[in-house]
Amino acid sequence: MTIAWASFTPLSAFLGGCLIGLAALLLMAFQGRVMGVSGILGGLFGAASSGDRSWRLAFLLGVVGGPLLWQALSKVPIIWQAVASGPQFYIAAFLVGLGTAIGSGCTSGHGICGLARFSPRSFVAVMAFMTSAVATVAIVNQI
Repeated sequence: MTIAWASFTPLSAFLGGCLIGLAALLLMAFQGRVMGVSGILGGLFGAASSGDRSWRLAFLLGVVGGPLLWQALSKVPIIWQAVASGPQFYIAAFLVGLGTAIGSGCTSGHGICGLARFSPRSFVAVMAFMTSAVATVAIVNQI
């Protein structure tokens, strides 16, 4: 196993983390909502009002459009790399969706917002999905 130290960029990672935290804070302050992407996406297709759909759509467009805007303004190419393809992609997507339903939230909701609120439930959820992630990577790398 090799580690790509050349891709380790602590300053941009720190700034990105600060922006994610700021976005979570602003969403809670102005909408009273937790920044959990699966809940935001689910509410977009659920029985939400049109005003509720507006902020959800704006958030998701920002998640996709933000990196594209950064790439256009900075002229620094973003390296896109698929982490799965074919059946593996669909199985992984299904398992992630199942996990967010069973765990009553997603990694962003529990990991960013839940841990910031010192939620014991979110702490257990984060430990569970991080342990599962490490085990999955170890198993897939052996196959």
